[in-house]
Amino acid sequence: MTSDRSVCDLTATALARALAKGELSSRDAVEAHLARIASLDSQLAAFVTVDAEGARRAADICDAAPTRVGPLHGVPIGIKDLTDTAGVATTYGSALFRDHIPAEDDLVVARLRRAGAIILGKTNTPEFGFGAVCTNKLCGPTRNPFDPVLTSGGSSGGSAVAVAAGMVPLAHGTDFGGSVRTPASFCDVASIRPTPGRIPAPHRPLGWDMLATHGFLARGVDDLELALSICGGGDVHDPLSIGVVNEDRPVAVRPRIAATPDFGIAAVARDVRARFAAACEALGAVADVVPSAPDCGGAIEAFRTLRAAHIANGYGELLKSRRAELTPTVIWNIEAGAKLSAEDYLNAERRRTAIYRSFRELFSRADFLVAPAASVLPWPNEISDVTTIDGAALETPIDYLAVTFIVSLVGFPVLTLPAPRAENELPFGIQIIAPPGCESRLFAFGRTIENKLGFSHRWPQLP
Repeated sequence: MTSDRSVCDLTATALARALAKGELSSRDAVEAHLARIASLDSQLAAFVTVDAEGARRAADICDAAPTRVGPLHGVPIGIKDLTDTAGVATTYGSALFRDHIPAEDDLVVARLRRAGAIILGKTNTPEFGFGAVCTNKLCGPTRNPFDPVLTSGGSSGGSAVAVAAGMVPLAHGTDFGGSVRTPASFCDVASIRPTPGRIPAPHRPLGWDMLATHGFLARGVDDLELALSICGGGDVHDPLSIGVVNEDRPVAVRPRIAATPDFGIAAVARDVRARFAAACEALGAVADVVPSAPDCGGAIEAFRTLRAAHIANGYGELLKSRRAELTPTVIWNIEAGAKLSAEDYLNAERRRTAIYRSFRELFSRADFLVAPAASVLPWPNEISDVTTIDGAALETPIDYLAVTFIVSLVGFPVLTLPAPRAENELPFGIQIIAPPGCESRLFAFGRTIENKLGFSHRWPQLP
C-alpha cells in the first residue's frame, strides 16, 4: 500500500485515479488523511469537527460498491462550517449553534456526496463568516501552515489550511468579499469563485443576491475544475442558477491580459504591489500584459452599503436577542447596516451597475483581468483586523478586502493561483478574472501558467 504521507500528497484527481485503478481502497485514503489531521490539527486548528466514524462508514460503503459511485468515489474532502451537512454538526462558527446538527445536506454537499466524496469534517470559519482572522468561540485561530504565528485568512481559512497541509486534497468554501481568495493567497493554494449561480444555493433567503457564492480550494487547477463540474448546474429554486450563460471561447494562443494592482481605488501594500509586478512580468512569457482597469469609482462605498444591508437583514434579530453571545466583529457588521435607507441601497445598486458595464467594456479588449488576491501579506493572528496599510488608516475594517470585493460586486468568476516566490517569501496569489460564464477559459489558462510558469502550490515544512 502507498504510504500515508504520499497518499496525502496526492491531488483529488490523482487520488481518484488511484482509487479507480484499485491501487488503494477508500478506507486507506480516509485513514491516511485522518492520521494527517490527528498529527497536525492540534497545531493548525483547521477543523471545527472531524467526523472520523462517519467517514470510515462512507469509505466502507464505497469499497463495497460494485462500481464507482462517481468521479470523486472515495476521495476525502472538507466542508466549510457555514454549510449544512446532514448528521454532522454545523455551527456556522458560532457558539449559538454549537449543538446544531442539520437534517439535510445543502445542495452543494449533496452533489459532492452523490459524486462519491467522503466528508472528513467541517473546516473552521469566523462566526457566520465575518472576520479577518479565522477564529471564533469554538475553535481557532486557524494557523498558517507556512508560519503558525500568522493568520490563514478569513473566512475559508480552515479549508485553505486543510488543503495546504494535506489534511484533505479538496475543500469547499464560500466567498462574499474574498473569503476563498484571501485564504488561498495566504496559504499557497488555488481557489475558484465561480459565476454567481453556477453552483446553486436554493435555500438562500434572497434569491437574487449575487454577492456570496460557493467555491473550492485545492492544490491544483484540475481539482477545481472537477469540483465545479460536479456541483454546477441549475436548480429551479435558485433564480440566479437559471440565468447562467456559458460565454466561453477557446483561449488565444497568446492571450491579452489587463493588469491592475488596485483597480485604481483599493489600498494595497507596497510589498504586495512588488510581488504583483513580478507575477505580471512572469505572465509576460505566455501573454500580452497591459496595465488597465475598469472604472471602479464608488465601488468601495457601494459594496459597503450592500454588504451591510444584507448582514443587517439576515442577522439583525440575533443582535436583538443574543447580543452578548456574538463576537464583536459580527456585532459591528450588523450595526453597520442598521441605519441604511432604501435610497442608500438603490444608489449602491446604481453604482454597481455602472461598474459592471465598465468591466464588460474592458473585456471587449482583453481575455483576462489580473489583480492581487489580497491587499496585504499574512499578519499575526493576535491582530484581529487590518486597520492600516503601510501606515495609512483604513476607513472601515473591511476595506483591506477591496481588491477582492470589487470583483464580488460585479459577479465575475475568479481563479486564484499562487504566484512563484523565493524560498524565504510568504505565499502570495493572483486573481485571474474572466467574464461571467467563462470558467472553462479560466481553467485552461490557469493550467498553462501552473505547468509552464510555476503558478502552483508548494508544500509548507510540516512535522
